[in-house]
Amino acid sequence: MRAAVVREFCEDLSIETVPDPACPDNGVILEVAACGVCRSDYHGWTGAHPKVQNGSILGHEYCGTVVEAGPQARHKIGDRLIAPFILGCGSCNACQTGVSNTCAEQIVPGFGTPGAYAEYVAVPFDHNLVHLPETLSPALAAGLGCRVTTAWHALTDRADVAAGEWVAVHGTGGIGLSVLLLAKMLGCRVVVVDVVDEKLEHARLHGADATVNASKEDAAEAIRDITDGGAQVSIEALGIEITTNASLECLAVLGRHVQIGMPSGDGQMQVNMRAIYAKQLSFFGTRGMPSWKYPRLLGMIERGDLDIQPMVAREVRLEEASRELRAMSGPTSPGTAVITRFRP
Repeated sequence: MRAAVVREFCEDLSIETVPDPACPDNGVILEVAACGVCRSDYHGWTGAHPKVQNGSILGHEYCGTVVEAGPQARHKIGDRLIAPFILGCGSCNACQTGVSNTCAEQIVPGFGTPGAYAEYVAVPFDHNLVHLPETLSPALAAGLGCRVTTAWHALTDRADVAAGEWVAVHGTGGIGLSVLLLAKMLGCRVVVVDVVDEKLEHARLHGADATVNASKEDAAEAIRDITDGGAQVSIEALGIEITTNASLECLAVLGRHVQIGMPSGDGQMQVNMRAIYAKQLSFFGTRGMPSWKYPRLLGMIERGDLDIQPMVAREVRLEEASRELRAMSGPTSPGTAVITRFRP
């Protein structure tokens, strides 16, 4: 099969013919229909993720059709499926109690096992997979990726947002745009922070109540002014120190900070503990979403309650994934890229 392979960090992926994956006994082989290009992939591509090495195949935001099923698989050949990026084992205490995104035995294609920047991907623990609605295109399904699902879990589980609350979003990449769309659907007021005017205008077009350019003003102070004292919930969507502290400092008393952005490197950063202490803030981490939450989210999309079309800015060829990763080294344009062409 054709695949885009990491050979040198920060260099173009190598388009190679590699062996087709072997089908796991408890899973399936998917012919990949679409795969999102995610900032987490960027961290791996730059060498900042310990599980990405020479020979790795990235890609954890995928959907496709079953072409082979193992003897213990729950799905069958021909099924169109979408996958959470965290594949829980299904039998541990975390999986049995509904928090499979914390499974200690989890598998994440692209990080430790071959991912979906390829024509085919092996998916073990196929009980995590969910049938793809006929009305949802592969590009949009892959656009859900880890961004919409992670944002949905962050808002509805970790932050437990309520209608009428102010939600601040720091960074308007895939996660930030997802938070905006979902929070507005849930009846929240949203203020969006970025350093690219084009992305802030894009956010206003899609419902942002207010925007702040952090390169031109103090983001935390501006948000406190806009919200008359601070946001109730603040989402950090980049994984860097300056935005994490802005997220904490923009909150009202008893506010809730949710860290979605994945810190790169050793993950160390200095945070404003005085803000946490003095305002009695809650600090939540979050990663992924349990697969059992997919049907509700997909149902809202099918009914038209949620329009995720703004998530996908462009469909690209496998050969163009390197360009998309390289662009993440600096400010990016609105929306995300999805690989939908895997053959020449």
